[in-house]
Amino acid sequence: MSTKVHQLVDGRKRPLVIGLTAGQAGDAPMLKFLLADLAVKRIGPGRPRTRPDRLLGDKAYSSRANRALLRSKRVRTVIPQRDDEIGNRIRRGSAGGRPPSFDPVIYKRRNVVERSFNDHKQWRGIATRYDKHATTYRGGVVLSAILIWLRE
Repeated sequence: MSTKVHQLVDGRKRPLVIGLTAGQAGDAPMLKFLLADLAVKRIGPGRPRTRPDRLLGDKAYSSRANRALLRSKRVRTVIPQRDDEIGNRIRRGSAGGRPPSFDPVIYKRRNVVERSFNDHKQWRGIATRYDKHATTYRGGVVLSAILIWLRE
C-alpha cells in the first residue's frame, strides 16, 4: 500500500506539520487536520501561533469546504480554482457567485512547498517508499524534517 505525505511549510521550506495518508486519498480533506496540528512557538512569551497569515496551495486543495474553513479562521487564501469549479460557477450564472480572489504574484512562491518535498526525497528510502509500515515511513519523514530544520 502506498502512502502520501502532506505537509505545511513556512516560507523558508521548513516543515511545520507533517501528515500521512493512503496513496489514493485526496488532498483537500487533509487540510483541516494539518491546520488543527499547526502550532508555532513564539520567540517571547505567549501562546503559539495557530493561524497562518496566508495559505498557498495547489488546485488539489481547492474546495468549498476548505475555502470556508480558511475564511472562518481569517486566513488569506491563494489557491487557484479547478477548471470544473470555474465551469460550474459560469454555468450557474449570477447564482454561481463571484470567483474567489487569487493573487498570481504571491502564488509564484508556492514552489517552496515543492522544494521542501524535494529535500525530503533526497533520502532514497523516502523517495522510493521501501518501508512496509506507515509508522516507520513517517519516522523517516520526521527525521528528514528535523535535518532540514538543523540545516537552516
